[in-house]
Amino acid sequence: MQFKIDTKEKIVLLRLEEETLDAKMSDAFVDATGAMDELEGKNLILDLHSLQSADDDGLKAIFTVYMRQYDRSLSAAVAGLNSTLTQKLTAAYPGMLNIVPTESEAIDMVMMEDFERELDLDEE
Repeated sequence: MQFKIDTKEKIVLLRLEEETLDAKMSDAFVDATGAMDELEGKNLILDLHSLQSADDDGLKAIFTVYMRQYDRSLSAAVAGLNSTLTQKLTAAYPGMLNIVPTESEAIDMVMMEDFERELDLDEE
């Protein structure tokens, strides 16, 4: 499994460098991201611009990695996904994902959610 990691102050940008995410690779993807110390306390952006195809297990892996961040009270966004995979992912998990066309929009979305969380904590 090939990917690059770019760690920023509050965000980890993970660029998957695979063209296919299938049943064979999906477990490795979930395990690799779960073992990343860089994600501790940081929001996640999945840059999937290289991904051309994914089967149901691959879509589930993307969703699992995404939801793991929310389970940790953090944010996640998916960027660069082609239109076919965007449609498949939103059909499989309707209304559950922040899917945006560009990395820049993903950063904005994640930072806005992070800011909203901070405001909610300040109000309590």
